[in-house]
Amino acid sequence: MLEQQPENLQFYIKQLATKALQKSDPSAWFEVLYAKAKGDTAQIPWAKLAPHPYLQDWLTNHEPFAFGQKALVIGCGLGDDAQALASLGFEVTAFDISPTAIAWCQQRFPGSTVNYVVADLLAIPSQWYQAFDFAFECRNIQALPLNVRSWVISSVTSVLAPGGTLLMITRVRDTEAEPDGPPWPLSDSELKQVENLGLQQVEKLEFLESELDVNQVRIEYQRP
Repeated sequence: MLEQQPENLQFYIKQLATKALQKSDPSAWFEVLYAKAKGDTAQIPWAKLAPHPYLQDWLTNHEPFAFGQKALVIGCGLGDDAQALASLGFEVTAFDISPTAIAWCQQRFPGSTVNYVVADLLAIPSQWYQAFDFAFECRNIQALPLNVRSWVISSVTSVLAPGGTLLMITRVRDTEAEPDGPPWPLSDSELKQVENLGLQQVEKLEFLESELDVNQVRIEYQRP
């Protein structure tokens, strides 16, 4: 998030996030951002109106997927990643905490096979426990502060069925010190929590976005 955005938009988002933290509701600012955008995608920093290129690359370079596998897109935003998975035959559930974002998805993709729902990553529906063959987490963990990080990581991993795959894209940091955010990039010890919760790392690719001096990773995990 916040890639190549005007400084005034970055400042605005930091203000929203700070107010949400002060109210002990760290994810409340997402709905405020979507609602105040009033349909202007330029006001949503992560809205590229196309599948994330690191996701698309991973999908292109893997064996064909079994039709009807269940996929979950975490924090789906405006829905492009969910649509990419649905086009490959996945039975996709995509959620966001923002009702405005979900309504936006349904407006953009009328008749879509994706089940777009409002849900909270900090309160995952119990019926989603180990219910999905594939889960996609793209920079949602990093958008939430460190005091809920273990909780969020546990929620992300909990949805994956035995034999399922989690694909994670996130910024990373090279220190355990708390960064200034949002976003709050993940440390090595925070990434290790995913494996401590029973997932095995299959592949890890690192990307340096030199124009921003930002380190990102794409990690594929599997639940044995």
